Amino acid sequence: MAITLKDLAERYRITDGAKFRLKHFDPADTWKLNSKEHAKALLGHSIVQLAEMQEKLYAQDNWAILLVFQAMDAAGKDGTIKHVMSGVNPQGCEVYSFKSPTSEELDHDYLWRCQKRLPERGRIGIFNRSYYEEALVVRVHPGLLAKQKIPSQLVTKHVWRERFEDIAGFERYAGRNGIVIRKFFLHVSKAEQKRRFLERLESPEKNWKFSAADAQERESWDDYMAAYQDIIRHTSTEQAPWHVIPADNKWFTRLVVASVVVETLRSLNLAFPKVDIGRRKELASVRAALLGQKTSSSQRPG
Repeated sequence: MAITLKDLAERYRITDGAKFRLKHFDPADTWKLNSKEHAKALLGHSIVQLAEMQEKLYAQDNWAILLVFQAMDAAGKDGTIKHVMSGVNPQGCEVYSFKSPTSEELDHDYLWRCQKRLPERGRIGIFNRSYYEEALVVRVHPGLLAKQKIPSQLVTKHVWRERFEDIAGFERYAGRNGIVIRKFFLHVSKAEQKRRFLERLESPEKNWKFSAADAQERESWDDYMAAYQDIIRHTSTEQAPWHVIPADNKWFTRLVVASVVVETLRSLNLAFPKVDIGRRKELASVRAALLGQKTSSSQRPG
């Protein structure tokens, strides 16, 4: 039986993290799809579907989509976003990359800078890293927590559990207001990350992609994996599921992400807005007026 986009979307979805263990997910997995050419054909088909449904999403102006991407460095977030969204009208899509917080952002709660970037109705918003950094890099590097100016009596041993609760509540609130959230952890292996780092170092045209800080973070690999596992265990829900995407093979990563986006849009039963009788009469009147206009030769485009 041929693999469908729905099959791919469902295989890597986590809606209940109680039994989730990251070790059960192979970064090199390509499931039953071993043909890169076949995968590219499916990706092309999914991009066409995505473009068609995005137009309806924009016209309907009810739902919004938020795609959250998290990963270790060199896992392929930028390339995945670029390829999957290649057919989307830029007018209906916005990408935000969250870096280290500014002084202004540190004077607000940690969700503030992401909350104000939530997509408008009819649009697809993409977070390249997100509020989940507050339970990842801040957890792996506790010194960053001290810079957030939170009253000391509020920073207890339960701070990470409390952040999971707050984030889950934030996502529940967004969902209740028509913002559909899908979260992706691009799961790259440590060995593949090393290979990609070396490729960036050895190829002059890719030198700009490399940062010494990225290599330093490899020393905390196990801590990051433990943090990701904890996050996925505590913030996977039916409303805002995580998708743990194998990322050692970029062609497969992109296809699975595309399948999730397509199936998410399909689930919304999108359609172009229907025009009521009054509006149809108005449009008919305008059409008749346009047809009745005479265009002189001087008014015609040269």
